[in-house]
Amino acid sequence: MRVVFAGTPEPALPSLDALATSGHELVGVVTRPDAPAGRGRRLTPSPVARRAEELGVPVLKPEHPRDPEFQDALRSLAPDSCPVVAYGALVPSSALEIPVHGWVNLHFSLLPAWRGAAPVQHALLAGDEITGATTFRLVPALDAGPVYGVMTETIRPTDTAGDLLGRLAGAGAELLVRTLDGLDDGSVRAHEQPEDGVSLAPKITVDDAHVDWSKPAAAVDRRIRACTPAPGAWTTYDRERMKLGPVVVEGNGPDLAPGVLEVTKQAVLVGTGTQAVRLGEVKAFGKKQMPAADWARGVRVTSGTVLGGAQPG
Repeated sequence: MRVVFAGTPEPALPSLDALATSGHELVGVVTRPDAPAGRGRRLTPSPVARRAEELGVPVLKPEHPRDPEFQDALRSLAPDSCPVVAYGALVPSSALEIPVHGWVNLHFSLLPAWRGAAPVQHALLAGDEITGATTFRLVPALDAGPVYGVMTETIRPTDTAGDLLGRLAGAGAELLVRTLDGLDDGSVRAHEQPEDGVSLAPKITVDDAHVDWSKPAAAVDRRIRACTPAPGAWTTYDRERMKLGPVVVEGNGPDLAPGVLEVTKQAVLVGTGTQAVRLGEVKAFGKKQMPAADWARGVRVTSGTVLGGAQPG
C-alpha cells in the first residue's frame, strides 16, 4: 500500500522506521510545524520531521490538518492509508476520508481504557499491572474508532513513563505494520470498541506532577514514575521547586510525618501518609541533577527538614 505516516515526537520514530523498511511504500510524512526549542528558542523540526528528511521522504507540516492546502497535498500523494502515532492534532473528517483505508492510529493503551493524550502516564498513576497498544481506525470522536489489533505489555514495578513508553513504541511499531499488512490483503477486520470500560487520560500538567507527601507511599511512588521524564515530578525545598527522580519505598523505614526528612550519610528518607520513601536523584533549583545524599550534604540539609512547604508563585 501507499502510506503517508503522521507523527511528531520520538515515540513515533520506531513506527516510522518500521514502515520505511516494510513492504509498504512510504510516500510522505505529516508532522507538526517546527517549534521553539532549547535555550535560544530556535525553531526546530520535530524528531519525525528530521528522520523523514534523513529517509528522503516528503514532509508536510500543516498548521492544522483542516487546511485546504494540506488536504490537497495529501490527495496528491494518493495514500491508501495514513498510519498515525502521536501526531498531536485532531484530524477532521474531510482529511480522514482521503485515504481508502482511513487513518490507522497506534495508541498506547488497551482501548477503551485510557483514551487521550497521556495513556501511559495514567496507567502508571492508576497502578495498572497490564497495559498495551491498540491499532484502530481514526474517527472524529476521541480514540473511539473500531479496533484492528492489540498487543499487551506487563507494567514492571520500577517502570517510569519513559521506560514503558519506550517498550510500547517498539512493540507497537510491529503491530502497526501487521495491521497495514492485514488491511492490504483483507485479513484484518475492525470491531467496535465496547461501551463499558472507557477511561480518559488527559495530558499531565506541571501541577499534576506536584507530589503530595500526605498520600500513601505507593501513590507517591506511582506519581513520580508516571511523571518521569516529563513533565518531571517536583516538590519544594526552601520555597524553591525541586525535581524528583524515582523513589524507593522503604519496607522497614523510620516513622516520619509527611514531608519530613531523615538524613544519613548514604540516604535521604522522606515521610508520606504511610511508610517513608528513599529519595533517588533530585534536581534543586539552579543545580545539576544528583543523588539525594549528595544534594543534602551540599546544602547541609538536616533531619527534621520538611519538604513541600510554600509553593512558588
